[in-house]
Amino acid sequence: MRVGGARRLRERWDAAGRATRWTAAGGALAVLAAGGVAWGAAADGKPPVSAVQQRIEVVDGPKDDQRVTLDTTFFRPVGRDRAPAVLLGHGFGGSKDDVRGEAEELARAGYAVLTWSARGFGRSGGEIALNSPDYEVKDVRQLVDWVAKRPEVRLDGPGDPRVGMAGESYGGAIALMTAAHDRRIDAIAPQITWNSLPDALFPNATGEGPDKGVFKKLWAGLFFTDGAGKTACGRFLPSLCDMYQEIAEKGRATPGAIETLRRSSPATFADRIRVPTLIVQGQSDSLFPLDHGDANARAIARNGAPVSVVWHQGGHDGGDSETTRIRGLVRSFFDRRLDGKGGGDPAFTVTRAGGIDSSTQAVNIEAATAGRYPGLGNRPRALPLTGAEQTIHNPAGGSPASISALPGLGALGNLGDLGGGSLGEGLPVDMPGQAATFDTAPLTEPLRITGAATVRIRVTGRGEIPLFAKLYDVGPGPRGQGSPARRIAAPLRVDRADGGREVTVTLPAMDYRFDAGHRLRLVLTTTDMGFATPPQPASYKVAAVSGLTVPTVPELRTQAAPLPAWVWALPGVALVVAAALVLTGRGRRGRSADEFDPELADVPLQITGLTKAYSNGYRAVSDLSFRVEKGQVLGLLGPNGAGKTTTLRMLMGLILPDEGEIRIFGHRVAPGAPVLSRLGSFVEGPGFLPHLSGRDNLDLYWRAIGRRPDEAHLEEALEIAALGAALDRPVRTYSQGMRQRLAIAQAMLGLPDLLVLDEPTNGLDPPQIREMREVLVRYAATGRTVIVSSHMLAEVEQSCTHAVVMSRGHQVATGPVAEITGAGRRLEDAFLEIIGEGTP
Repeated sequence: MRVGGARRLRERWDAAGRATRWTAAGGALAVLAAGGVAWGAAADGKPPVSAVQQRIEVVDGPKDDQRVTLDTTFFRPVGRDRAPAVLLGHGFGGSKDDVRGEAEELARAGYAVLTWSARGFGRSGGEIALNSPDYEVKDVRQLVDWVAKRPEVRLDGPGDPRVGMAGESYGGAIALMTAAHDRRIDAIAPQITWNSLPDALFPNATGEGPDKGVFKKLWAGLFFTDGAGKTACGRFLPSLCDMYQEIAEKGRATPGAIETLRRSSPATFADRIRVPTLIVQGQSDSLFPLDHGDANARAIARNGAPVSVVWHQGGHDGGDSETTRIRGLVRSFFDRRLDGKGGGDPAFTVTRAGGIDSSTQAVNIEAATAGRYPGLGNRPRALPLTGAEQTIHNPAGGSPASISALPGLGALGNLGDLGGGSLGEGLPVDMPGQAATFDTAPLTEPLRITGAATVRIRVTGRGEIPLFAKLYDVGPGPRGQGSPARRIAAPLRVDRADGGREVTVTLPAMDYRFDAGHRLRLVLTTTDMGFATPPQPASYKVAAVSGLTVPTVPELRTQAAPLPAWVWALPGVALVVAAALVLTGRGRRGRSADEFDPELADVPLQITGLTKAYSNGYRAVSDLSFRVEKGQVLGLLGPNGAGKTTTLRMLMGLILPDEGEIRIFGHRVAPGAPVLSRLGSFVEGPGFLPHLSGRDNLDLYWRAIGRRPDEAHLEEALEIAALGAALDRPVRTYSQGMRQRLAIAQAMLGLPDLLVLDEPTNGLDPPQIREMREVLVRYAATGRTVIVSSHMLAEVEQSCTHAVVMSRGHQVATGPVAEITGAGRRLEDAFLEIIGEGTP
């Protein structure tokens, strides 16, 4: 329980509660400056946070003979006299200032929080030792001593504070390392960090270890040359600088480097970590991939400690950092594990990207959880691979190199704009002549891989052969386009392969869904920009001698939410229909009998006294009433600002009227009303996932709303779309007219009894407009009902049986089109006359 090198400490407090002097026998620890009290400014009504700035001197080094000054800030808990403490570490190259926002959130949640700049960073002294037990770990143990003396901190015993640790990357590793060396740590929440540092910098997907791994030169270069000043390695310990120079010159690990890096690895000390742990690992991370989080989780669980694992969308390569969600998970974890507030932690959580929010263009995220953490090889399934043995080439100098990740450039998804490539549109990730490919058969049903796939390959060639294994998602068709399932490569090195050698390769862990009709493609390349490869030109032969073994976790279940993420990928107000369908199951409970009028059971739509005013006082719809019967095609007409869109939104259940009601087949419309499952719509323009084909977009929509496949009537919808071979092309290649037809086909999936279309002929050429007119007439002739909002009055006149004319929110005419136009007049003439005379 004692900190190495530190002696018993005493402190004196002034009237304001600030530490004015620390003394320590032998000078092991001293506060060099009392530090003033700063108050975090209240924002959005949040209470201010009191922050105490301190410069604390610690003793470290292998012989406890080095003194280093650490720059720290202590945040007092808001609203509590004594509270659990949290030590919050920062990422590599950062400082305590990077985590101030999170520290203030924790303080407002009632925790005492200490942040600090690690040795060699920010305004702290010393040199970087990569979280070594002899340096950074000793520093933090003495910070725990300091925290134990604070009057605001709850104690478990003399000198033993109730304390947790959290942090990302470098800060996550110090949480793991300190928990292994200081039994006073009660809970840890490490994020996007490493298990084994030599395995991170010299990965080997064959499992043969870092001594035969492939040097991750770009990431290592960013580490060791960051902030270079007087020396080539900046503020690193000279011994670490020398180590880096040697491995960078040789392009491979040395025994001394492996031993040094192992000293800074949680893997070396994991058998000592026996506290509740929340492990958060990023899916967009080529530096510390998901297998590092998996190794930490498995090692700590073997000690009997409770472990929760989260895979989120972010990581060192960009992606969505999900800051708010992750901070909330960490805070809830500490609430249970430090503050005793009860409840359990989900054993396994995976966050998944949904559709695009049309209003913000942001990717929506949803979470799936399971009651146990299954590891990376759960429920393996074998998929045969096709493809003969292939010859691939390593170019002289290893250039040009294939690309899987570009450290420091952020989200890899944005790299697709750089140009055309050999395996599909976008980034040229694999250079010609350098890649061997092997495909599965098209999937007969969707497949979600959660974990790390494996494959056995045979490699033939001379010398040391580095290869980089990746998994692609290939669309349907003989020339289907491929895109990486994860833009992360699994490096491996094979030697002694003159006569051919077989090895088992573990591909990057992922959570990824492959759609029905798609193929999985294994790609093996000879180069990768992020890694060191031999400069000599060479040729190798590669063959797949087994199929892909892929893991699945069917227990993962998406958490219920008011609107699931996929909804936002749907076209315009069609998302409202999807939302209503999602909510239908909830809506069936607790419905009162008076919401159904049996006399209107066969009436597709009746609107009575509908009125809607907005908060600024503008009345968009005023006392609107009309009725639509089966077999009718109704045109909703009016100039801009007439109230048509507001009416449609109320019809969809997106917004509620101030007065009046809408009934569909006798049921009152409200958000989540079950009757909305009988309605299909296309409103406010098409919006699809551009990387998916038209067919896949329709399939995704239907599966997302939870309807049975045999209810989709997909072939009828595809016939309406009349897209031919384009159905299997990515939607991003579609013209506006093709998108319009696909959106209308989507609205007709399931052959809804009531179909609502907004400007359905936009973007169509004259033959397509005529075809659309005939489709609507035929659709209504089956006994169904169609409502069309349009400004193309000539089309309305030819396709609609009835019309409702609106102006400035008021209904100014309604009835059969023939009665509205009168004898010998066009609808356009009648419309202009009506809105002129009927405007209030």
